[in-house]
Amino acid sequence: MRGSRHVARWPVSSRCMRDAAELARLDGVAQVELLRRGEVSAAELFEAAQVRIERLNPLLNAVVSVSERARSPARGPFEGVPFLVKDSTPWPGLRWSMGSRLFAQQTTQRQTPYGELLSRSGLVCAGKSATAELGLLSSTETLLEGATLNPWSLSHSASGSSGGSAAAVAAGLVPLAHANDGGGSIRHPASVCGVFGFKPSRGRTTAALRGSEFAAMTSDHCVTRSVRDSALFLSVTEDGATYPPIGYVTAPTTRRLRIAAFTRTMTGGEPEAAVRVAFDDAVRLLSELGHGVELVLPPTYESGAWVDALYVVVGAAVSGMVKLLDHQRGSPVQMHELEPFSWALLSRFEARGADALSVARAAFRRAARSYLDVTSSFDAVLTPTLAMTPWPLGFLSPLLEAEELIARTARAVGYTPIHNVVGSPAMSVPLYFADEHLPIGVQLAAPPGADALLLSLAYELEQARPWHDRWPPYSAPRLLNLESPDPSR
Repeated sequence: MRGSRHVARWPVSSRCMRDAAELARLDGVAQVELLRRGEVSAAELFEAAQVRIERLNPLLNAVVSVSERARSPARGPFEGVPFLVKDSTPWPGLRWSMGSRLFAQQTTQRQTPYGELLSRSGLVCAGKSATAELGLLSSTETLLEGATLNPWSLSHSASGSSGGSAAAVAAGLVPLAHANDGGGSIRHPASVCGVFGFKPSRGRTTAALRGSEFAAMTSDHCVTRSVRDSALFLSVTEDGATYPPIGYVTAPTTRRLRIAAFTRTMTGGEPEAAVRVAFDDAVRLLSELGHGVELVLPPTYESGAWVDALYVVVGAAVSGMVKLLDHQRGSPVQMHELEPFSWALLSRFEARGADALSVARAAFRRAARSYLDVTSSFDAVLTPTLAMTPWPLGFLSPLLEAEELIARTARAVGYTPIHNVVGSPAMSVPLYFADEHLPIGVQLAAPPGADALLLSLAYELEQARPWHDRWPPYSAPRLLNLESPDPSR
Protein backbone atom coordinates (compact mmCIF):
# COMPACT_ATOMS: atom_id res chain seq x y z
CA MET A 1 0.00 0.00 0.00
CA ARG A 2 1.80 3.03 -1.30
CA GLY A 3 2.08 5.90 1.13
CA SER A 4 0.80 3.95 4.14
CA ARG A 5 2.03 1.53 6.75
CA HIS A 6 -0.10 -1.04 8.53
CA VAL A 7 0.85 -2.87 11.71
CA ALA A 8 -1.33 -5.78 12.82
CA ARG A 9 -2.88 -5.22 16.22
CA TRP A 10 -4.13 -8.76 16.71
CA PRO A 11 -1.66 -11.54 17.42
CA VAL A 12 -1.56 -13.38 14.12
CA SER A 13 -2.61 -16.76 15.52
CA SER A 14 -4.72 -19.45 13.88
CA ARG A 15 -7.62 -18.47 16.15
CA CYS A 16 -7.26 -14.83 15.13
CA MET A 17 -7.37 -15.86 11.48
CA ARG A 18 -10.48 -17.97 12.02
CA ASP A 19 -12.23 -15.14 13.86
CA ALA A 20 -11.34 -12.66 11.12
CA ALA A 21 -12.59 -15.10 8.48
CA GLU A 22 -15.86 -15.82 10.29
CA LEU A 23 -16.59 -12.14 10.85
CA ALA A 24 -15.95 -11.58 7.14
CA ARG A 25 -18.98 -13.76 6.37
CA LEU A 26 -21.30 -11.28 8.10
CA ASP A 27 -22.79 -8.27 6.40
CA GLY A 28 -22.87 -4.93 8.18
CA VAL A 29 -26.32 -5.39 9.70
CA ALA A 30 -25.31 -8.78 11.14
CA GLN A 31 -22.13 -7.29 12.61
CA VAL A 32 -24.17 -4.63 14.39
CA GLU A 33 -26.50 -7.30 15.77
CA LEU A 34 -23.48 -9.22 17.08
CA LEU A 35 -22.08 -6.08 18.70
CA ARG A 36 -25.35 -5.19 20.38
CA ARG A 37 -25.70 -8.68 21.82
CA GLY A 38 -22.31 -8.15 23.42
CA GLU A 39 -20.66 -10.96 21.45
CA VAL A 40 -18.07 -8.70 19.84
CA SER A 41 -16.79 -5.18 20.44
CA ALA A 42 -16.37 -2.38 17.92
CA ALA A 43 -12.61 -2.63 18.47
CA GLU A 44 -12.68 -6.33 17.58
CA LEU A 45 -14.66 -5.66 14.40
CA PHE A 46 -12.11 -3.03 13.40
CA GLU A 47 -9.11 -5.19 14.22
CA ALA A 48 -10.56 -8.14 12.29
CA ALA A 49 -10.96 -5.93 9.22
CA GLN A 50 -7.37 -4.74 9.59
CA VAL A 51 -6.11 -8.32 9.79
CA ARG A 52 -8.00 -9.19 6.61
CA ILE A 53 -6.64 -6.13 4.83
CA GLU A 54 -3.09 -6.87 5.96
CA ARG A 55 -3.25 -10.49 4.82
CA LEU A 56 -5.17 -10.20 1.54
CA ASN A 57 -4.52 -6.72 0.22
CA PRO A 58 -0.95 -7.45 -0.93
CA LEU A 59 -2.60 -9.92 -3.30
CA LEU A 60 -5.50 -7.74 -4.48
CA ASN A 61 -4.25 -4.14 -4.16
CA ALA A 62 -7.78 -2.95 -3.36
CA VAL A 63 -6.89 -0.72 -0.36
CA VAL A 64 -4.48 2.17 -0.87
CA SER A 65 -4.23 3.54 2.68
CA VAL A 66 -5.34 2.34 6.10
CA SER A 67 -6.56 3.96 9.29
CA GLU A 68 -4.06 3.53 12.09
CA ARG A 69 -6.74 3.39 14.77
CA ALA A 70 -10.49 3.39 15.09
CA ARG A 71 -12.39 6.19 16.78
CA SER A 72 -15.22 5.24 19.11
CA PRO A 73 -18.20 4.78 16.81
CA ALA A 74 -21.42 6.73 17.06
CA ARG A 75 -24.46 4.80 18.25
CA GLY A 76 -26.08 4.81 14.84
CA PRO A 77 -27.57 1.98 12.79
CA PHE A 78 -24.12 0.91 11.54
CA GLU A 79 -22.46 1.16 14.96
CA GLY A 80 -18.94 -0.25 14.82
CA VAL A 81 -19.07 -1.55 11.23
CA PRO A 82 -15.74 -1.11 9.38
CA PHE A 83 -15.94 0.21 5.83
CA LEU A 84 -13.74 1.78 3.18
CA VAL A 85 -13.99 5.21 1.57
CA LYS A 86 -13.25 5.41 -2.14
CA ASP A 87 -10.11 7.48 -2.67
CA SER A 88 -12.03 9.90 -4.88
CA THR A 89 -13.44 11.34 -1.65
CA PRO A 90 -11.62 13.00 1.29
CA TRP A 91 -11.55 11.53 4.77
CA PRO A 92 -9.83 13.22 7.72
CA GLY A 93 -6.28 12.05 8.35
CA LEU A 94 -6.03 9.85 5.25
CA ARG A 95 -4.29 10.49 1.96
CA TRP A 96 -6.63 11.75 -0.76
CA SER A 97 -4.89 10.95 -4.03
CA MET A 98 -7.87 10.36 -6.37
CA GLY A 99 -5.68 7.67 -7.94
CA SER A 100 -3.35 10.33 -9.37
CA ARG A 101 0.32 11.14 -9.00
CA LEU A 102 -0.77 14.77 -9.02
CA PHE A 103 -2.33 14.32 -5.58
CA ALA A 104 -0.06 11.59 -4.21
CA GLN A 105 0.88 13.65 -1.15
CA GLN A 106 -2.51 15.26 -0.51
CA THR A 107 -4.24 14.79 2.83
CA THR A 108 -7.02 16.62 4.61
CA GLN A 109 -8.20 16.99 8.19
CA ARG A 110 -11.61 18.34 7.25
CA GLN A 111 -14.73 16.18 7.07
CA THR A 112 -17.35 16.65 4.37
CA PRO A 113 -21.09 16.84 5.12
CA TYR A 114 -21.40 13.46 3.43
CA GLY A 115 -18.68 12.01 5.63
CA GLU A 116 -20.38 13.40 8.71
CA LEU A 117 -23.53 11.46 7.82
CA LEU A 118 -21.50 8.26 7.51
CA SER A 119 -19.73 8.87 10.81
CA ARG A 120 -23.00 9.60 12.61
CA SER A 121 -24.37 6.31 11.30
CA GLY A 122 -21.67 4.50 13.31
CA LEU A 123 -19.54 3.42 10.36
CA VAL A 124 -15.81 3.24 11.12
CA CYS A 125 -13.38 4.06 8.32
CA ALA A 126 -10.79 1.29 7.97
CA GLY A 127 -9.05 2.93 5.02
CA LYS A 128 -9.32 4.15 1.44
CA SER A 129 -10.12 1.99 -1.58
CA ALA A 130 -8.41 2.23 -4.95
CA THR A 131 -9.92 4.23 -7.80
CA ALA A 132 -9.09 4.92 -11.41
CA GLU A 133 -7.35 8.27 -11.83
CA LEU A 134 -9.96 10.97 -11.13
CA GLY A 135 -12.64 8.30 -11.54
CA LEU A 136 -12.33 8.49 -15.33
CA LEU A 137 -11.96 4.85 -16.37
CA SER A 138 -13.89 1.62 -15.95
CA SER A 139 -10.72 -0.14 -14.85
CA THR A 140 -8.75 0.43 -11.66
CA GLU A 141 -5.13 0.23 -12.80
CA THR A 142 -3.25 3.46 -12.23
CA LEU A 143 0.30 4.65 -12.64
CA LEU A 144 0.23 5.71 -8.97
CA GLU A 145 -1.07 2.55 -7.32
CA GLY A 146 -0.83 -0.23 -9.92
CA ALA A 147 -3.67 -2.59 -10.81
CA THR A 148 -6.45 -3.75 -8.52
CA LEU A 149 -7.07 -7.46 -9.13
CA ASN A 150 -10.37 -9.28 -9.29
CA PRO A 151 -10.69 -11.78 -6.40
CA TRP A 152 -12.46 -14.22 -8.75
CA SER A 153 -9.46 -14.30 -11.10
CA LEU A 154 -6.22 -12.45 -10.50
CA SER A 155 -5.62 -12.04 -14.23
CA HIS A 156 -8.83 -10.05 -14.62
CA SER A 157 -9.70 -6.43 -13.91
CA ALA A 158 -11.90 -5.47 -10.97
CA SER A 159 -13.29 -2.81 -13.36
CA GLY A 160 -13.81 0.71 -12.09
CA SER A 161 -13.66 3.34 -11.24
CA SER A 162 -14.78 1.91 -7.86
CA GLY A 163 -12.75 -1.24 -8.43
CA GLY A 164 -11.02 -1.14 -5.06
CA SER A 165 -14.33 -0.99 -3.20
CA ALA A 166 -15.88 -3.85 -5.17
CA ALA A 167 -12.80 -6.08 -4.90
CA ALA A 168 -12.51 -5.43 -1.15
CA VAL A 169 -16.17 -6.29 -0.50
CA ALA A 170 -16.08 -9.34 -2.77
CA ALA A 171 -13.01 -10.61 -0.90
CA GLY A 172 -14.56 -9.93 2.53
CA LEU A 173 -12.03 -7.33 3.65
CA VAL A 174 -14.98 -5.19 4.74
CA PRO A 175 -18.73 -5.83 4.52
CA LEU A 176 -19.39 -2.65 2.55
CA ALA A 177 -17.48 0.15 0.91
CA HIS A 178 -18.28 3.64 -0.30
CA ALA A 179 -18.36 4.06 -4.08
CA ASN A 180 -19.63 6.57 -6.60
CA ASP A 181 -21.03 6.39 -10.10
CA GLY A 182 -20.77 9.00 -12.88
CA GLY A 183 -21.44 6.61 -15.77
CA GLY A 184 -21.46 3.17 -14.20
CA SER A 185 -18.58 3.27 -11.72
CA ILE A 186 -20.58 1.46 -9.01
CA ARG A 187 -22.36 -0.95 -11.34
CA HIS A 188 -19.43 -2.04 -13.51
CA PRO A 189 -17.14 -3.29 -10.70
CA ALA A 190 -20.11 -4.75 -8.84
CA SER A 191 -20.89 -6.83 -11.93
CA VAL A 192 -17.40 -8.23 -12.48
CA CYS A 193 -16.73 -8.80 -8.75
CA GLY A 194 -20.06 -10.50 -7.99
CA VAL A 195 -21.43 -8.01 -5.45
CA PHE A 196 -24.50 -5.77 -5.22
CA GLY A 197 -24.09 -2.28 -6.66
CA PHE A 198 -26.85 0.32 -6.39
CA LYS A 199 -26.75 3.80 -7.95
CA PRO A 200 -29.34 6.13 -6.37
CA SER A 201 -31.42 8.66 -8.25
CA ARG A 202 -29.66 11.94 -8.91
CA GLY A 203 -30.33 14.16 -5.91
CA ARG A 204 -31.48 11.31 -3.65
CA THR A 205 -28.37 11.48 -1.46
CA THR A 206 -26.13 14.21 -0.11
CA ALA A 207 -23.30 14.93 -2.56
CA ALA A 208 -19.81 13.98 -1.43
CA LEU A 209 -18.20 16.50 -3.80
CA ARG A 210 -19.50 19.29 -6.01
CA GLY A 211 -18.12 21.59 -8.67
CA SER A 212 -18.35 20.22 -12.23
CA GLU A 213 -21.06 18.89 -14.51
CA PHE A 214 -19.41 15.49 -14.20
CA ALA A 215 -19.78 15.74 -10.41
CA ALA A 216 -23.45 16.65 -10.89
CA MET A 217 -23.95 13.41 -12.87
CA THR A 218 -22.31 11.39 -10.12
CA SER A 219 -24.19 9.62 -7.34
CA ASP A 220 -22.44 8.51 -4.14
CA HIS A 221 -23.44 5.25 -2.50
CA CYS A 222 -21.73 1.92 -1.80
CA VAL A 223 -21.11 -1.66 -2.88
CA THR A 224 -22.27 -4.43 -0.56
CA ARG A 225 -22.77 -8.16 -0.23
CA SER A 226 -26.39 -7.76 0.92
CA VAL A 227 -29.32 -5.65 -0.22
CA ARG A 228 -30.13 -4.63 3.36
CA ASP A 229 -26.70 -3.06 3.87
CA SER A 230 -27.20 -1.01 0.72
CA ALA A 231 -30.71 0.02 1.73
CA LEU A 232 -29.58 1.04 5.22
CA PHE A 233 -26.64 3.01 3.79
CA LEU A 234 -29.08 4.87 1.54
CA SER A 235 -31.31 5.74 4.48
CA VAL A 236 -28.45 7.45 6.36
CA THR A 237 -27.24 9.47 3.36
CA GLU A 238 -30.57 10.72 1.98
CA ASP A 239 -30.71 14.44 1.28
CA GLY A 240 -34.46 15.10 1.21
CA ALA A 241 -34.22 18.23 -0.96
CA THR A 242 -34.99 16.58 -4.32
CA TYR A 243 -37.16 13.63 -3.26
CA PRO A 244 -39.12 12.84 -0.08
CA PRO A 245 -37.01 10.49 2.07
CA ILE A 246 -37.84 6.80 1.74
CA GLY A 247 -36.04 5.69 4.90
CA TYR A 248 -34.82 2.14 5.36
CA VAL A 249 -36.39 -0.18 2.80
CA THR A 250 -36.51 -3.60 4.47
CA ALA A 251 -38.78 -5.95 2.51
CA PRO A 252 -39.25 -7.50 -0.94
CA THR A 253 -41.81 -5.99 -3.27
CA THR A 254 -45.30 -7.47 -3.33
CA ARG A 255 -46.15 -5.68 -6.55
CA ARG A 256 -45.85 -7.55 -9.82
CA LEU A 257 -43.97 -5.21 -12.08
CA ARG A 258 -44.07 -4.50 -15.77
CA ILE A 259 -40.45 -4.68 -16.91
CA ALA A 260 -39.03 -3.64 -20.29
CA ALA A 261 -36.06 -5.70 -21.44
CA PHE A 262 -33.55 -5.29 -24.26
CA THR A 263 -29.91 -6.05 -25.02
CA ARG A 264 -28.79 -3.50 -27.61
CA THR A 265 -26.16 -1.14 -26.23
CA MET A 266 -26.12 2.63 -26.55
CA THR A 267 -23.66 2.26 -29.45
CA GLY A 268 -25.88 -0.24 -31.29
CA GLY A 269 -23.99 -3.40 -30.37
CA GLU A 270 -25.05 -6.67 -28.77
CA PRO A 271 -23.49 -8.39 -25.75
CA GLU A 272 -21.12 -11.32 -25.76
CA ALA A 273 -22.74 -14.76 -25.80
CA ALA A 274 -22.20 -15.47 -22.08
CA VAL A 275 -23.70 -12.09 -21.18
CA ARG A 276 -26.74 -12.85 -23.31
CA VAL A 277 -27.13 -16.15 -21.45
CA ALA A 278 -27.07 -14.27 -18.13
CA PHE A 279 -29.66 -11.80 -19.42
CA ASP A 280 -31.97 -14.59 -20.63
CA ASP A 281 -31.60 -16.30 -17.25
CA ALA A 282 -32.69 -13.07 -15.52
CA VAL A 283 -35.72 -12.81 -17.83
CA ARG A 284 -36.75 -16.34 -16.84
CA LEU A 285 -36.24 -15.68 -13.14
CA LEU A 286 -38.27 -12.47 -13.15
CA SER A 287 -41.02 -14.18 -15.15
CA GLU A 288 -41.10 -17.12 -12.74
CA LEU A 289 -41.53 -14.61 -9.90
CA GLY A 290 -44.64 -13.31 -11.64
CA HIS A 291 -43.32 -10.10 -13.16
CA GLY A 292 -44.33 -9.17 -16.68
CA VAL A 293 -41.12 -8.98 -18.71
CA GLU A 294 -41.54 -7.57 -22.19
CA LEU A 295 -38.79 -7.66 -24.80
CA VAL A 296 -39.03 -4.24 -26.44
CA LEU A 297 -37.36 -2.40 -29.27
CA PRO A 298 -34.49 -0.60 -27.54
CA PRO A 299 -33.94 3.14 -27.59
CA THR A 300 -32.10 4.48 -30.61
CA TYR A 301 -29.24 6.82 -29.78
CA GLU A 302 -26.88 8.96 -31.78
CA SER A 303 -24.00 6.82 -30.59
CA GLY A 304 -21.23 9.18 -31.64
CA ALA A 305 -23.00 12.16 -30.11
CA TRP A 306 -23.58 10.73 -26.63
CA VAL A 307 -20.09 9.22 -26.41
CA ASP A 308 -18.60 12.55 -27.43
CA ALA A 309 -20.83 14.40 -24.97
CA LEU A 310 -19.76 12.18 -22.09
CA TYR A 311 -16.07 12.77 -22.72
CA VAL A 312 -16.62 16.51 -23.25
CA VAL A 313 -18.18 16.72 -19.78
CA VAL A 314 -15.37 14.63 -18.28
CA GLY A 315 -12.73 16.62 -20.15
CA ALA A 316 -14.25 19.86 -18.88
CA ALA A 317 -13.90 18.61 -15.31
CA VAL A 318 -10.23 17.74 -15.86
CA SER A 319 -9.56 21.07 -17.56
CA GLY A 320 -11.19 23.04 -14.74
CA MET A 321 -9.21 21.14 -12.12
CA VAL A 322 -5.89 21.70 -13.90
CA LYS A 323 -6.53 25.43 -14.39
CA LEU A 324 -7.42 25.80 -10.72
CA LEU A 325 -4.25 24.01 -9.66
CA ASP A 326 -2.13 26.04 -12.08
CA HIS A 327 -3.44 29.18 -10.38
CA GLN A 328 -3.12 27.90 -6.83
CA ARG A 329 0.39 26.54 -7.29
CA GLY A 330 1.67 29.39 -9.41
CA SER A 331 3.18 26.82 -11.79
CA PRO A 332 1.57 24.57 -14.40
CA VAL A 333 0.67 20.95 -13.80
CA GLN A 334 3.35 18.80 -15.43
CA MET A 335 2.79 16.04 -17.97
CA HIS A 336 4.12 13.34 -15.64
CA GLU A 337 1.60 14.28 -12.94
CA LEU A 338 -1.43 12.99 -14.86
CA GLU A 339 -1.96 9.85 -16.90
CA PRO A 340 -1.93 10.14 -20.71
CA PHE A 341 -5.66 9.47 -20.94
CA SER A 342 -6.46 12.33 -18.56
CA TRP A 343 -4.38 14.71 -20.66
CA ALA A 344 -6.06 13.43 -23.83
CA LEU A 345 -9.53 14.19 -22.45
CA LEU A 346 -8.44 17.68 -21.40
CA SER A 347 -6.99 18.36 -24.86
CA ARG A 348 -10.10 17.03 -26.64
CA PHE A 349 -12.31 19.32 -24.59
CA GLU A 350 -10.18 22.43 -25.02
CA ALA A 351 -10.06 21.88 -28.79
CA ARG A 352 -13.86 21.97 -29.06
CA GLY A 353 -14.45 25.65 -28.52
CA ALA A 354 -16.69 27.69 -26.25
CA ASP A 355 -19.94 25.90 -27.13
CA ALA A 356 -18.68 22.37 -26.36
CA LEU A 357 -20.63 21.99 -23.14
CA SER A 358 -23.87 23.34 -24.59
CA VAL A 359 -23.58 20.89 -27.48
CA ALA A 360 -22.96 18.07 -25.00
CA ARG A 361 -25.99 19.05 -22.94
CA ALA A 362 -28.18 18.99 -26.06
CA ALA A 363 -26.88 15.51 -26.93
CA PHE A 364 -27.71 14.32 -23.42
CA ARG A 365 -31.23 15.73 -23.69
CA ARG A 366 -31.80 13.86 -26.95
CA ALA A 367 -30.45 10.63 -25.44
CA ALA A 368 -32.69 11.02 -22.39
CA ARG A 369 -35.76 11.55 -24.58
CA SER A 370 -34.95 8.40 -26.58
CA TYR A 371 -34.62 6.36 -23.40
CA LEU A 372 -37.76 7.73 -21.76
CA ASP A 373 -39.84 7.34 -24.94
CA VAL A 374 -39.24 3.58 -24.74
CA THR A 375 -39.25 3.02 -20.96
CA SER A 376 -41.54 5.57 -19.31
CA SER A 377 -44.61 3.30 -19.34
CA PHE A 378 -42.76 0.53 -17.46
CA ASP A 379 -42.00 0.05 -13.78
CA ALA A 380 -38.44 -1.11 -14.43
CA VAL A 381 -35.94 -1.79 -17.22
CA LEU A 382 -33.75 -4.90 -17.53
CA THR A 383 -30.50 -5.00 -19.49
CA PRO A 384 -27.08 -6.54 -18.99
CA THR A 385 -24.82 -4.44 -16.78
CA LEU A 386 -21.89 -4.80 -19.17
CA ALA A 387 -21.74 -6.03 -22.75
CA MET A 388 -18.60 -8.09 -21.99
CA THR A 389 -17.64 -10.74 -19.50
CA PRO A 390 -14.94 -9.62 -17.03
CA TRP A 391 -12.00 -8.45 -19.08
CA PRO A 392 -8.29 -9.11 -18.57
CA LEU A 393 -5.97 -6.61 -16.97
CA GLY A 394 -4.72 -4.10 -19.50
CA PHE A 395 -7.83 -4.13 -21.69
CA LEU A 396 -8.69 -0.63 -20.41
CA SER A 397 -5.19 0.52 -19.49
CA PRO A 398 -4.78 4.30 -19.16
CA LEU A 399 -1.67 3.99 -21.35
CA LEU A 400 -3.66 3.01 -24.45
CA GLU A 401 -4.18 5.60 -27.15
CA ALA A 402 -7.22 7.68 -26.25
CA GLU A 403 -9.29 6.78 -29.31
CA GLU A 404 -8.73 3.06 -28.76
CA LEU A 405 -9.52 3.36 -25.07
CA ILE A 406 -12.72 5.30 -25.76
CA ALA A 407 -13.80 2.73 -28.36
CA ARG A 408 -13.14 -0.21 -26.04
CA THR A 409 -14.94 1.50 -23.17
CA ALA A 410 -17.99 2.31 -25.31
CA ARG A 411 -18.16 -1.31 -26.44
CA ALA A 412 -17.99 -2.65 -22.87
CA VAL A 413 -20.13 -0.20 -20.90
CA GLY A 414 -22.93 0.68 -23.28
CA TYR A 415 -25.84 0.14 -20.87
CA THR A 416 -25.07 2.28 -17.84
CA PRO A 417 -24.33 5.95 -18.70
CA ILE A 418 -27.92 6.73 -19.71
CA HIS A 419 -29.09 6.43 -16.10
CA ASN A 420 -26.65 9.12 -15.02
CA VAL A 421 -27.96 11.32 -17.82
CA VAL A 422 -31.62 10.67 -16.94
CA GLY A 423 -30.97 10.70 -13.18
CA SER A 424 -32.70 7.37 -12.55
CA PRO A 425 -31.76 4.72 -9.99
CA ALA A 426 -30.09 1.59 -11.34
CA MET A 427 -28.44 -1.48 -9.86
CA SER A 428 -26.23 -4.39 -10.84
CA VAL A 429 -27.42 -7.64 -9.30
CA PRO A 430 -25.05 -10.68 -9.08
CA LEU A 431 -27.42 -13.35 -10.36
CA TYR A 432 -25.23 -15.33 -12.76
CA PHE A 433 -21.78 -16.89 -13.00
CA ALA A 434 -20.21 -18.01 -16.27
CA ASP A 435 -18.82 -21.51 -16.81
CA GLU A 436 -15.38 -20.30 -15.77
CA HIS A 437 -17.02 -19.07 -12.53
CA LEU A 438 -16.68 -15.39 -13.37
CA PRO A 439 -19.59 -13.18 -12.22
CA ILE A 440 -21.91 -11.56 -14.74
CA GLY A 441 -24.27 -8.97 -13.31
CA VAL A 442 -27.59 -7.88 -14.76
CA GLN A 443 -28.85 -4.33 -14.53
CA LEU A 444 -32.27 -3.16 -13.44
CA ALA A 445 -33.29 0.48 -13.50
CA ALA A 446 -36.41 2.39 -12.47
CA PRO A 447 -37.84 5.87 -13.12
CA PRO A 448 -36.16 8.80 -11.33
CA GLY A 449 -37.10 8.78 -7.67
CA ALA A 450 -38.23 5.13 -7.61
CA ASP A 451 -35.32 3.98 -5.46
CA ALA A 452 -37.58 2.18 -2.97
CA LEU A 453 -39.22 0.11 -5.70
CA LEU A 454 -35.84 -0.92 -7.08
CA LEU A 455 -34.49 -1.92 -3.66
CA SER A 456 -37.61 -3.94 -2.88
CA LEU A 457 -37.16 -5.77 -6.19
CA ALA A 458 -33.52 -6.42 -5.24
CA TYR A 459 -34.68 -8.04 -1.97
CA GLU A 460 -36.94 -10.36 -3.93
CA LEU A 461 -34.15 -11.37 -6.30
CA GLU A 462 -31.77 -11.91 -3.38
CA GLN A 463 -34.26 -14.28 -1.75
CA ALA A 464 -34.90 -16.14 -5.00
CA ARG A 465 -31.22 -16.47 -5.99
CA PRO A 466 -29.07 -15.94 -2.86
CA TRP A 467 -25.53 -14.76 -3.51
CA HIS A 468 -24.32 -13.72 -0.05
CA ASP A 469 -22.39 -16.93 0.66
CA ARG A 470 -20.82 -17.26 -2.78
CA TRP A 471 -17.16 -16.41 -2.14
CA PRO A 472 -14.37 -15.99 -4.70
CA PRO A 473 -11.22 -18.12 -4.45
CA TYR A 474 -9.16 -15.17 -3.22
CA SER A 475 -11.26 -14.08 -0.26
CA ALA A 476 -11.00 -14.02 3.51
CA PRO A 477 -13.37 -16.94 4.21
CA ARG A 478 -11.38 -19.10 1.78
CA LEU A 479 -7.79 -18.09 2.39
CA LEU A 480 -7.80 -17.25 6.10
CA ASN A 481 -9.55 -20.54 6.87
CA LEU A 482 -7.25 -22.32 4.48
CA GLU A 483 -10.23 -23.74 2.65
CA SER A 484 -9.91 -25.14 -0.82
CA PRO A 485 -10.65 -22.27 -3.24
CA ASP A 486 -13.57 -24.00 -4.96
CA PRO A 487 -15.24 -21.24 -7.01
CA SER A 488 -18.47 -23.22 -7.35
CA ARG A 489 -19.37 -22.69 -3.68
